[in-house]
Amino acid sequence: MVTTTLSTAVELVKAPLLYKGKVRELYDLGEEMLLVVTDRISAFDYVLSPAVPDKGNMLNQISRFWFEQTASLQENHVVHTDVERLGELVTAPEQLKDRIMVAKKAQRIDIECIVRGYITGGGWRQYQATGEINGRKLPEGLRKNQELPEPIFTPSAKNDVGHDEDISIARMKELVGAELTDELERRSIMLYKAAHEYCRKRGIILADTKFEFGILDGRIILIDEIFTPDSSRFWAVENYALDTEIDSMDKEPVRTYLAGSGWDKNSPPDPLPAEVVEATANRYREIYRRLTAAE
Repeated sequence: MVTTTLSTAVELVKAPLLYKGKVRELYDLGEEMLLVVTDRISAFDYVLSPAVPDKGNMLNQISRFWFEQTASLQENHVVHTDVERLGELVTAPEQLKDRIMVAKKAQRIDIECIVRGYITGGGWRQYQATGEINGRKLPEGLRKNQELPEPIFTPSAKNDVGHDEDISIARMKELVGAELTDELERRSIMLYKAAHEYCRKRGIILADTKFEFGILDGRIILIDEIFTPDSSRFWAVENYALDTEIDSMDKEPVRTYLAGSGWDKNSPPDPLPAEVVEATANRYREIYRRLTAAE
């Protein structure tokens, strides 16, 4: 596999830039849009340097894999992922080959549809304080990282500025309506269960994940990314344990380094050491390999 690093595609795409996120860039193709997944990496709301080799390739290919796997369960926004079909719209097709997705334009539903199969992370912190997650009462006596009796839907309201806001299902119904809330909950849990079962067969636990949906011609479609290390918490089965911090299969080396670096989180951090960048790149390659059985 050729190792490449791309921090932005602005100079490589001959189309208007619609949106530049921390990792993804969206370009306007008229009826459709072009998503380019860069190798930028973020933590604690800062985009870090340097970029992580192959990260965008891995993320895009993981999303493509899962969109294909789940297409029979849930319609999604993918039109194609073939850079050659873009023709003269791109000036360096080899650089963009594995990191592009042409997608249908949909009206985004401003809810992050989060499903938790295990009690960990922010959900565990809520439960410790209140016995609830997003206003949902859970059984007493649960332990950190324990698998829940059934996956739960714990949405958040998307904010384009600042952090997304954890909300109750009752609040979600106020925002988008009861019928749409029930439908998004049903679809999200269905998708989570299918992926959780698939991952377990490959020695991976899908602890929690988030989805984004949109409306296209009156239909609900899946948009953005799906079951990537940036949108999901993956644990290697061999690392699973209760009452501890489990090293997740994502940018954990970056978080661990920053936590021990003395960084104040109020100003851009210094560039990441080469060994942290390489360790992080290997995490993304490994989760791609284990998920897709690619060599």
